[in-house]
Parts: sequence; structure tokens; C-alpha cells
Amino acid sequence: MTERSSTEAEEYALLEKNVRTVRENIEKAKLLSPYGQEVTLLAATKTRSARIINMLPSLGITSIGENRVQELLAKYDELDREKLDIQFIGALQTNKVRQIIDKVSLIQSVDRLSLAEEIDRQAKLHSLTMDVLIELNIGHEENKSGIDPDRTAEFFKRMSDFENVRVRGLMCVPPVCVEKERQREYFQRILRIYIDIFPKIMDNIKDRENKTVLSCGMSGDYPTAVECGSTMVRIGSAIFGPRIYKENN
Repeated sequence: MTERSSTEAEEYALLEKNVRTVRENIEKAKLLSPYGQEVTLLAATKTRSARIINMLPSLGITSIGENRVQELLAKYDELDREKLDIQFIGALQTNKVRQIIDKVSLIQSVDRLSLAEEIDRQAKLHSLTMDVLIELNIGHEENKSGIDPDRTAEFFKRMSDFENVRVRGLMCVPPVCVEKERQREYFQRILRIYIDIFPKIMDNIKDRENKTVLSCGMSGDYPTAVECGSTMVRIGSAIFGPRIYKENN
């Protein structure tokens, strides 16, 4: 293991402490969940440097999620790609699909057929099959992306027309709620939808080694999400601390 500077050692120690806390909270939540699911801890790495991100595998985190295409491209060459599984978790413009299609293993934010069509087209050009999640606007919020939850089955059926896209599950970003019971209502709703179309997703995947994914829960609500059946949580500030934004000059 490469010797770290004192600053890097302090950064690593803080990451280690935070990751341990998050994992402990996940394990406690799993004990309260009746579903017995495995839970993947994905680090949401928006605004984080490649140097910091590359510390994660030694802490047992190999899945990371980027929100912005430009930011992913800027740090991509510096990431330890042999150890990291890179996913895209943010809103994705159709005209930027070609820039990331061969750089990520999963696109979590498919919210319209035009986007799915472009992912399929670009995946075909690269001779690959792209795994995706359907993003639901579980709170019917006007300022958020995601399809109407009531259209999930219809949308999934339309997605099956694309040969180079493979739906692996669902994703949501629920409304910010202070009350735990309100959080629970949103997570239980997406779980019901997930369970309803689960057999169809399994038929779509075919390869049973590729498990289905219910991606919900972030730093402010992930224990509740896990209690309600989430199989993947996307954690940023609870691991790294507050986001660091560069000031515009």
C-alpha cells in the first residue's frame, strides 16, 4: 500500500469512520427489514476528486455513481477503473449518451423513451448491452425527472423493444421529508411497483447472475429505504462530508 501524506491519512481516516457508520446503519436497518435483501453501498461521487474516490476500494466500496457527464469525463482517466464499477445516476441528456456509453456499467436514470432509444442506438454501435434502471417520479414533483409511477408497467413493456438495453430495476429520488413515516410511504410505494414487475424484469435479464436492483435511499433517508426493501443506496455526504463546489470566477 502506498504511503500517504499526513493530509491524505487524515482524509482516509475520516472516510473510514464515515463508511463504518453508514455500514452499521445499513446493517441495523436490514434487521428491521422483512425482505432479507442484500444491499449495495454505492458512493455518490459528485464534486469528489479522483484521488479521494480511489481510496474507496480499500474501504470495501467498489460501486460509484456520477451525476454529471462533464464531471465524469474530467476525472475518468484518473479513476482506478480496475477496482471501481462506475455508474451514472444523474439526469442524462440524450445528446450526451454517446460520451458515456462505454464508460459506465449501469445508467440509473432512464425516464423517457427517447433516452432509452438513444442508449440502445449507441450501445449497438459499441456492440454492448447497457443495463439501465427506470427512474420513477415517486412524489409526482414537477421539478424532478422520472416517469409517472402509474405508467411503470407500460413504460417497461415499451423498453422491451430495445435489443441493446436491459432493464435491471427501478430507481427514485423521493421528496425530501423530515418525518420518517412520510419517507416510508414513498419507499413502500416504489417497493410495491418493483414487486409487481419483478417477474417481468427477471424475464428481461435472463442471466440470473445479474440481480434486479431497487435503487433508493440517500444520505438523509437510506436507513428507512433499506427497511423498506431497497437493494442499493446512493450515499454522498454521509461518506464524504458536505459537497465542495468550485466558486465561479
